[in-house]
Amino acid sequence: MGLGRDRLIRGLALRLCLLLTAVCVCVHIYLELGVSPGPPPPLTSQLQQDKGRGGRDPMQPSVGGQDRMVKRRVSYVRTLNKDSVGGKTGGGDDQSTCCPPLRPDRKSLRWHIELEPWASDSHSLEEEARRFLHYITTPQVSCAPRSPEDPLVTGAQEGPWALCLDNRYSLAHRIQTKQCRVYSLGLGAEAKTLELSLARAGCEVHCFDPSLRQAHLQESDMWLHRLSVDWRDPNPAIPAQRQRGNTKKLATILNDFGHRQVDVLKADVESAEWKILENLVLEGVLSSVGQLLLEVHLHWAGFEVGGDNPTVVRYWFSLLKELERAHFRLFHHHSDPAKPHLFLHRNVLNASSAYTLGWVNTQWGT
Repeated sequence: MGLGRDRLIRGLALRLCLLLTAVCVCVHIYLELGVSPGPPPPLTSQLQQDKGRGGRDPMQPSVGGQDRMVKRRVSYVRTLNKDSVGGKTGGGDDQSTCCPPLRPDRKSLRWHIELEPWASDSHSLEEEARRFLHYITTPQVSCAPRSPEDPLVTGAQEGPWALCLDNRYSLAHRIQTKQCRVYSLGLGAEAKTLELSLARAGCEVHCFDPSLRQAHLQESDMWLHRLSVDWRDPNPAIPAQRQRGNTKKLATILNDFGHRQVDVLKADVESAEWKILENLVLEGVLSSVGQLLLEVHLHWAGFEVGGDNPTVVRYWFSLLKELERAHFRLFHHHSDPAKPHLFLHRNVLNASSAYTLGWVNTQWGT
């Protein structure tokens, strides 16, 4: 009786050992191949996701179980890159080129502009202001004047809001062929001489004014829209009636209107120009603009521009240098003698409180 009981116990122990062995083999295969039966995610995507979550670099040694799994996946992807059909490269290069990036034509997302070095070691307001004022009053390209008899000249080469109609750039040709589009950002009280002359020449002119009573109307050969351009879209979590006016980013308006490009962007947005310009730079909208006519206000820092006075001027200067990197060149500047001479609430180098500036995109139409 005791012998039979011993055989039964040994049989149960053997079966239990076999079952545990099978479970261990299954767990090992599970860890080696990962949760998904398909191929592992691309190496670059996995690295970016892990770093974006604030974790350690998967390429570094780790003692955690999750890190060991990632390390095995990295090794597996390297093996596939080296040995897959059509993925082998000559010369024994360790970096395989078989797998192109997911979106090679997509521009890298930017979250801030590149600040220029300080004008001097002292970080003084006077030195920053001197550099900035010299920059906005020194044209980078000259636009050849057109004949006074040319109908394009009327209202386009005189006054504070001037256009560059040089034949080296495409605007004059696009006006003559009635293929130009103009966006004017501002308030209804300001003069619309330039807009009217371009509309009469055959351009498609859109004026954005949040003070209008109607949402959209056509008047004097121009489209008027009860809309203002901002550096951010409305917050969807806030009811529309509680938000300040009807505002959208320029990229959103272009998309809503189905417009891919604007030949002339004129903006007098009452000290919101710095943050709007920053948004155009960061979102790459400037490549859709042919000429930028902008009034800058210098009597204070501007909406949501922080820092002490030298930091503010350095930020202004850095934004204008971003325009230069986007192939824009200054061709026109104008200061109104009737404006007070205030620069960040004080008289600095006898600077005016407002300047009207004109830039031409030298890559436009090429």
